[in-house]
Amino acid sequence: MTWIRTVPLPEADQKLTQAIEAEKALYPKEYAVPVHSAPGGGASEIVASHSLIPDALYHAFATFGVLLSPELPLQRRQHEMIATMVSLTNRCFY
Repeated sequence: MTWIRTVPLPEADQKLTQAIEAEKALYPKEYAVPVHSAPGGGASEIVASHSLIPDALYHAFATFGVLLSPELPLQRRQHEMIATMVSLTNRCFY
């Protein structure tokens, strides 16, 4: 597996911290507790992999947060079903 340098949350500057908090704010409340968090309770590994470019982190994960909006027609169970099938098709474990 490829190793990607990341910025641990305790070492994050204000721009990175703001990007993480802003994208998290777009997710429905049931997504508040991550299923897969980094050791020590930091950002998940997929979020941390974007930590060197805070703007990219925000835009990548804000997009997904907006797509999960409760104002859209899909329900959480449908989001999970789609995510499961995409992960299965791509042979991902998450």
